Amino acid sequence: MPHAHLKLPQHIAIIMDGNGRWARLHSLPRSQGHEKGGEAVRRVIQMCLDRRIPWLTLYAFSTENWGRPAAEVNGLMKMLYRFLKQSRDTLTNKNVRLRAIGELNMLPDKSRRLLEEYTESSACNSALNLTLALSYGSRQEITAAARKLAQRVQCGELSPDDITPQLLGDSLYTAGMPDPDLLIRTSGEMRLSNYLLWQISYAELWVTQALWPDFSETDLDEALANYAARHRRYGKR
Repeated sequence: MPHAHLKLPQHIAIIMDGNGRWARLHSLPRSQGHEKGGEAVRRVIQMCLDRRIPWLTLYAFSTENWGRPAAEVNGLMKMLYRFLKQSRDTLTNKNVRLRAIGELNMLPDKSRRLLEEYTESSACNSALNLTLALSYGSRQEITAAARKLAQRVQCGELSPDDITPQLLGDSLYTAGMPDPDLLIRTSGEMRLSNYLLWQISYAELWVTQALWPDFSETDLDEALANYAARHRRYGKR
């Protein structure tokens, strides 16, 4: 396999972009683009399992996405529920641990309950740590962490001088997770879209023109080869 001798990232984060454009290109409704995007999610999970990449974080639904037309939002929430319902046994059998980050209280009750159940039942799984960013926005995440630390200062638990990058990081939704090594964005857009702004400070970035429903093993292996060829200096010479 082309990745067999490469230095692989331990954590890949993906901005899954292009479902709507894919649908337009194929003269299909946007809902069909999202369904095809769901198929791509299943594919990329298997790709990471095959390559023994232990962490995968997917930008599934942003806080800004709540502003889309109600019919599209409802369709996406139903698709999330179906994905969790249909994939749970398969992913459990593949030893995949699921977690979610974001303002999860905004999700429909039945989806949130199913998410909580699978998160708990898969807590000991170890082949792949799959994180879904749902109702997620990085600015909102950092604001919530700052508010939490401010409350601790107000209660006398902390001094302002005690607040370090490590402590703030431990107050984010991603506490306990390693930072992404590689951020992939599909559909050619050159934006971060309010995604993991704190966590990707030193991530390598890879943008592909492929629309998310078309994302393939060839696209992932191209990103991995490019990542392996880079020298990560973390601001040092």
